[in-house]
Amino acid sequence: MSDVSLTHFEPHRWSGSFQQYLDQVQATPNVAESAHRRIYRMILAAGDKTAQGCYPFFEQSLFGLDETIRVLVEEYLRPAALGYEVRKRILLLVGPVSGGKSTLVSLIKRGLGAFSRQDGGALYAIAGCPMHEEPLHLVPHPLREGLSKRLGVPIDGELCPYCRYQVDKVHRGRFQEMEVERIFLSEARRIGIGTYAPSDPKSQDISELTGAVDFHAISQFGSESDPRAFRFDGELNVANRGLMEFQEMLKLDEKFLYHLLSLSQEGNFKTGRYELISADEVIVGHTNESEYKNFMQNPRNEALISRLFVLPVPYTVDPQAEVRIYEKLLSPHQRPAQHLAPMTLDAAAWVSILSRIEESPKPGGDRASKFRLYLEPDDRDRYAAMRHEGWLAGEGLRGLDPRFMMNRLAAVMAREDVPCVDALAIFEAIECGYERDPFLDKNERGRVQEWLEIARDWYNRRLEQEVLEAFANDWSDELANLYHNYVDNVVLAVRSGRGGQGWDETLLRQVEERMGIAEVQAPAFREEICARLELAKKQQRTLNLMEHSGLQRALREKLLDDMRDEVKISTEMPVPDRRTLEKIEAATRSLVASGRYCPVCAAKAIRHVGGLWHR
Repeated sequence: MSDVSLTHFEPHRWSGSFQQYLDQVQATPNVAESAHRRIYRMILAAGDKTAQGCYPFFEQSLFGLDETIRVLVEEYLRPAALGYEVRKRILLLVGPVSGGKSTLVSLIKRGLGAFSRQDGGALYAIAGCPMHEEPLHLVPHPLREGLSKRLGVPIDGELCPYCRYQVDKVHRGRFQEMEVERIFLSEARRIGIGTYAPSDPKSQDISELTGAVDFHAISQFGSESDPRAFRFDGELNVANRGLMEFQEMLKLDEKFLYHLLSLSQEGNFKTGRYELISADEVIVGHTNESEYKNFMQNPRNEALISRLFVLPVPYTVDPQAEVRIYEKLLSPHQRPAQHLAPMTLDAAAWVSILSRIEESPKPGGDRASKFRLYLEPDDRDRYAAMRHEGWLAGEGLRGLDPRFMMNRLAAVMAREDVPCVDALAIFEAIECGYERDPFLDKNERGRVQEWLEIARDWYNRRLEQEVLEAFANDWSDELANLYHNYVDNVVLAVRSGRGGQGWDETLLRQVEERMGIAEVQAPAFREEICARLELAKKQQRTLNLMEHSGLQRALREKLLDDMRDEVKISTEMPVPDRRTLEKIEAATRSLVASGRYCPVCAAKAIRHVGGLWHR
């Protein structure tokens, strides 16, 4: 790779005097912003919230967590960025395994690194400071108020022991001589991003968080209290100016958690033989629901509990979002020669969503009704109300996790002898996965069977519709004929009050019932159609009532229902005649021509639907 191409990845490095840095702050106050504000600006830099309620920063990696992300950005980061007390809270992500907690934190950490390399995310530190601290900490307290007003930025925090030594002993108090450099946040380089994962309680060492004495340097500098003989390389030191992640936070030993009390509230922590050390960092922990409940029940944790901002991270109950999760995880490994039939990943998502729904005693709050609403939210207000109610009830905090479903998908898709994977194979794989689990009790198996049956029923109805349409193929003429027949009978029915007769009331009601029109509403609806026809005739134009989406859908359903018996006979014949075979072959070609089916799954779909009708 040439030097020219490397410059694309190497950001602009800068070093200069303290006065030059002050000029930078005066020109661009954002360079001296808090860690919370930096993360908030980083998220908005990718784009403001869309009309669908998503933040672009997250939308390519996290799916179905819109409410979680909204609370994170609008109720935690935004107030914290503006300096409210929320900035003194520890952000605790609580949710089930494989719910996206680690992914959410990883996105922010990677984003911080990339943002610090952009001009809009530039930040600076005292050159040589092991904690990469804010250069404005060099300003003595008597000068801070005036300088803060002139620059338009707050000046909070104290110099770390190492920089204090440099100012007092090396530069004799002339803090202006200290150099400043631009820094780039990086977890790999341990600049501004720290991560701590609990280990065996017997081997946990607080120095992993706060740093430790360098015993080799004591012989050179003579004292443990000399900051040059101390390694400021603990995770809390490293995370200054950025983000500190605690994995499985509530499994930490109490002595570790105590350090977070003053760090969150006062912005400092104690280490070794030194004064309190200032740190500006967003503290993020994550844990599961059971650990969180146990932690909350312990009265000894009261002080830390009051410093928590708890953010639920549930599984999604949006079927489309769940499918996108599977697609993201499967895409790097899927074999090009293997085809996925329509609704394959949807079928897995349906079972997962059914397992996560929290039932409600309200009308329409049962599992099957809520599932239908989540799958086809035709009533947006009711859908939004049901989702909000579910969020408050902890919907998604229990149920099948994506890892289990990925295991079952992988078990099927990894088979080289399966050229096409369909929903039926996925249902079977899910069922086998639970039947072979020796740790599941009968009640749990019964619940899984219930979810599978609901999902299978939904799949069968959708597949039946597609197969019927495939047999109909080009059904525009039949649909037009049915439409004209319906309109003619509407006109006859309306004119009945004027002496007309002979209309087909059965046909009219079959169409109108599919539109949700009650019998008492039918006369008014028919009058409306006639009025529109007469008005169009006076204006010498043709009225196309097929543009009425409700009427078009009703006529289409009526036509397909009329065809069902014919298709049923075709698919049930043990020895099909030539004409029947031609119909089946034409339907298969029609499914394949849609671009969604291959010949294998198209033929299997027709056989499956025929078997359903035969039963």
